Amino acid sequence: MASFTTSVAFSAIGQSSCEKKVNVSATRYLASNFEGFRFRASVLCDSVGVRASNSTSRRPIQCMSTVTDVPPTVSDTKSNFLKAYKRPIPSIYNTVLQELIVQQHLMRYKRTYRYDPVFALGFVTVYDRLMEGYPSDEDREAIFQAYINALKENPEQYRIDAQKLEEWARTQTPDSLIGFAAREGEIEGVLKDIAERAGSKGSFSYSRFFAIGLFRLLELANATEPTVLEKLCAALNINKRSVDRDLDVYRNLLSKLLQAKELLKEYVAREKKKREERTESQKASEAVTKCLGEQQYVRQ
Repeated sequence: MASFTTSVAFSAIGQSSCEKKVNVSATRYLASNFEGFRFRASVLCDSVGVRASNSTSRRPIQCMSTVTDVPPTVSDTKSNFLKAYKRPIPSIYNTVLQELIVQQHLMRYKRTYRYDPVFALGFVTVYDRLMEGYPSDEDREAIFQAYINALKENPEQYRIDAQKLEEWARTQTPDSLIGFAAREGEIEGVLKDIAERAGSKGSFSYSRFFAIGLFRLLELANATEPTVLEKLCAALNINKRSVDRDLDVYRNLLSKLLQAKELLKEYVAREKKKREERTESQKASEAVTKCLGEQQYVRQ
């Protein structure tokens, strides 16, 4: 399966006592078009408690921070995932998982990040589509648990919130989906909170997983008209252009992944056939050898 392998390189440059710039680049994806999951980020650490004396004696300026203020690195998150799930993962799945965990790490530790159920629905949708056909259901769920725990979040909360949103969306019409603000309910409250935070231009962090969560709501409500997405984005104070762009990346990802899985199936089928042919050939050789041995014994 070497043909499906993708390499991920990490480099840190320009470090000082209070500033650290990290460049993270993901090179090559299954077929090529994975630019949506390539990125460059800069992380600045805060310094507090700086004191300077007014006296003639000179004192060194101290830059102090608590350990809890320093977020884990990408390497820490990836290491936590590998420690939690130690079994090998087929390269076609592992390639994308490694890309996603790096991307989600940067989302998770942004200053404006705040968990919300639509984000959770988006990630669960991506994960379940990615892992379709995985050899073991038990391993698939164990990988999910390890992935979310590595980001220091609650995998059960992701699943529960995603299920609630899916069940709610199935009971909606395009009009009721758009008009959530006029009604009361648990999910309506979630959407109102998102709209309020997104409108404040400071306490909401948009992401591709959020866009995919919106897409899933529309999908389950059979709201296929393009105008419905436009109205829903307006009601949530979300930039529709960003959503359209990220949904295009998502659709392309699914298309490339489907192609890769088909190639993998063909590869596995060929290898299985080769093994069966070798086994049959070996059995035939053993049968001939046994027959010749018996004939030689009878002659003696």
